[in-house]
Amino acid sequence: MVARFRISDLSALSYYLGIVVKQGKEALTLDESAYEAKLLEQSGMADCKPCVTSMEERLKLTKASTVAKVDATLYRSIVGGLRYLVHTRPNIAFIVGYVSRFMEGH
Repeated sequence: MVARFRISDLSALSYYLGIVVKQGKEALTLDESAYEAKLLEQSGMADCKPCVTSMEERLKLTKASTVAKVDATLYRSIVGGLRYLVHTRPNIAFIVGYVSRFMEGH
């Protein structure tokens, strides 16, 4: 390709779309911990404790809940952030899909 196109070598990829890329001889690691921290801060959960399961077992959510209403714009923003986070955290894909069902399509 170098013979056909003008290409500059910018060295090994280290950061792409908010994802820190670490390249070793044996493995390639993608890290979004800074993005995770930002998302936790935005959602007011920066001081939460980590858990093994990302969702309470047999949890049933409904739109007709008696819990206080949440800011729909903030909810969509957080769920959108979680959807992006699934690229490096496939273990949260189920719960992100589950909470996505409750986004209003205005």
